[in-house]
Amino acid sequence: MQNRDIQATWKYHDGTKHSSWSIRNNPHFLDWANRPLPFKIYPQIDPLLLPRDVPQTGVAGISAISESVPSSGTNSVPDLLDLARILYFSAGITKQRKHPGGVVYFRAAACTGALYEIELYVVTGDLDGLDAGVYHFNPADVSLRLLRKGDFRGNLAQATAIEPAVARAPATIICTGTYWRNAWKYQARTYRHFGWDCGTLLANMLAVCAASGLAAKIVLGFVDAEVNRLLDLDMWREVSLCLVPIGRTAESSLPSPREAPVLGLETIPLSQREVKYPAMFEMHNASSLESEDEVAQWRGKQPTFPPSGQAGVAVRLQPLPPSEQPKDTIEQVILRRGSTRTFDKAASITLAQLSTILDCSTRGFSADFLEPPCAQLNDLYLIVHSVQALKAGAYFLHRGRNTLELLKEGELRAEAYHLGLDQELPADACVDIFFLADLKAILEGYGNRGYRAVQMEAGSIGGRMYLSAYAQGLGATGLTFFDDDVINFFSPHATGKAAIFLVAIGKPINRKLR
Repeated sequence: MQNRDIQATWKYHDGTKHSSWSIRNNPHFLDWANRPLPFKIYPQIDPLLLPRDVPQTGVAGISAISESVPSSGTNSVPDLLDLARILYFSAGITKQRKHPGGVVYFRAAACTGALYEIELYVVTGDLDGLDAGVYHFNPADVSLRLLRKGDFRGNLAQATAIEPAVARAPATIICTGTYWRNAWKYQARTYRHFGWDCGTLLANMLAVCAASGLAAKIVLGFVDAEVNRLLDLDMWREVSLCLVPIGRTAESSLPSPREAPVLGLETIPLSQREVKYPAMFEMHNASSLESEDEVAQWRGKQPTFPPSGQAGVAVRLQPLPPSEQPKDTIEQVILRRGSTRTFDKAASITLAQLSTILDCSTRGFSADFLEPPCAQLNDLYLIVHSVQALKAGAYFLHRGRNTLELLKEGELRAEAYHLGLDQELPADACVDIFFLADLKAILEGYGNRGYRAVQMEAGSIGGRMYLSAYAQGLGATGLTFFDDDVINFFSPHATGKAAIFLVAIGKPINRKLR
């Protein structure tokens, strides 16, 4: 049971920290001639084209982001149109930009380096318009490719130790991470990026499911080898990260697990050559669950965190009332979304806009590693530069009290510039939101699998921040950081925590969002 040997996570986490020294002394360069393909291509499998003209839900983006559909209750079975909507607005191509070396295809959810290493697969029973099977989603032509014919939902239920949401789901989407497609640029730190990039995609997926009236849940408790085998993955190149059961049926019995022999399906190589970074393979193996018994034991070990004390000046958050919230649909917001590359340093946002972003993104979501669903592994710390009615300074978010605690007051743009890897974006933004976590407590509760959970939760909350910012006509971008410098900056309040993620929010320059 490697999952309980938590020294593996500390070795990986400490070994992939950014510092001024590590950045200056890293000889890595981008080999553009060897850049990986942005899509997984099965040349011998015919595509099943998905409908392109899918009706929008009509649900406002802010509502879809912050609300969820209960996993219990009446039946909610997706059809082919629902599935096409969910897949497209989670991972589909929404924009493209030509450059001298070719074309960059931008997708529905943000991804580090626009490398899009997260792949989606669907395991489904018979749906209206789609036969039971195991499918791969290709965003290049908006299609599914059938990998296995038949109903394999029983295999997933078994792999998850009969997780109820999976056992009752008409369809389950599986997110995988492709190592080389991201490691080409980010090297061994890619395993952190798996969590961030899968999380931002999940934020879209959960919002579109909610808007479609379909229950959805993030499931991290599963036997990795069984799911990888079902998808016919080469585990040195691609691995399963999480399952998302979609909808619910009233079926009283599951289909029995089926034989899933190795298929060895041909795929086009991503590059002429791939560079392997052992640290990320070791991290994934150490966080893998090996049996149904281990999955069942893991699922009941949520760590508990004492509430943080509150001292000094506190500001109550003031979200926009429903009557004043933007009415753009979740689909319109996703199509408008992008990663802001330049913020207007002279601009400001309102306290209501910031409050709405924080409120929407931290409402909680359904996941098998969070109990109750409103629980959260990551704490949020802020550096506020230009938010109307809020003093510039560093803050801590008290979610339960709906307040921001002022930790230090003053102009901190130079500090934000440095903490965000000496980049202009966090200095020019209106506010920077840092995700910090008590990694020691998380690993003691979850084992190494907790590292997957805390990174993915950060990405999911960050993805909601993207969407709620763009719903209000603002911009957002995810950033990397100098790990230890972030902790030192927010200490003593943040002493003992680990830096997980960073999102900057502000008003973009020369970008029309509406």
